[in-house]
Amino acid sequence: MVTAIEGAGTDDTRWRAWPAVADWPALTVDPPGPPLVVAPHPDDEVLGVGGLLARLPDAEVVAVTDGEASHPGSTVYTPARLAALRRKETAEALRRLGLPGTPVRHLGQPDGGIDENALTVALGRLLTPGRWCLATWRGDGHPDHEAVGRAAAAACAATGARLLEYPIWTWHWAEPGDERVPWERARRIDLPPGARRAKEAAIQAFPSQIADLGPEPGDAAILPPHVLARFRRPFEVVFA
Repeated sequence: MVTAIEGAGTDDTRWRAWPAVADWPALTVDPPGPPLVVAPHPDDEVLGVGGLLARLPDAEVVAVTDGEASHPGSTVYTPARLAALRRKETAEALRRLGLPGTPVRHLGQPDGGIDENALTVALGRLLTPGRWCLATWRGDGHPDHEAVGRAAAAACAATGARLLEYPIWTWHWAEPGDERVPWERARRIDLPPGARRAKEAAIQAFPSQIADLGPEPGDAAILPPHVLARFRRPFEVVFA
């Protein structure tokens, strides 16, 4: 369900004012062991479930791509330099979440060209029955996010792991009550103040995405303030 991600999107004030949000059941945070968090690009894991990660000190992260295609028209960074920078940003973000020793498996798949079958196999080797696998939602609108979601779903089905899908760009293109979104599967993760502070610090660890790289249009921030507002809530959401 690839969806055009353009314009300013749905303002976060509309999401916060939606009464249904308060009725979503809370996710019981009781993973049977170290959860596996799968990120299509560096920063997705922090935006989607960074607050939850701050509460799960034994998590493991899979970085599917290095996010080298985030600024294809950049006048400042080549794709190779951007990839190296984003790996460093991931490490710093995890440190700010209180997870400096978290294992990160960098698969190095091409940004914008994920091999879904190969990813399914790779994830299947890491998953076991009941293990939590947090991945971007299969209907999130971004091709890479959806490919990761499908691969995670297939790997979980094959291994008996528990899939929890986190939306990222859904908050941009969807609207409250949008029938394309499985709200009946939504679970809230309420964040204590410490987890919120850690998540905010981790978001700030991605200057390549939240600030302009330079004055040219091709160097504009991917995550300007109105986008980041959707990830600064006192709760996170997964589809269970």
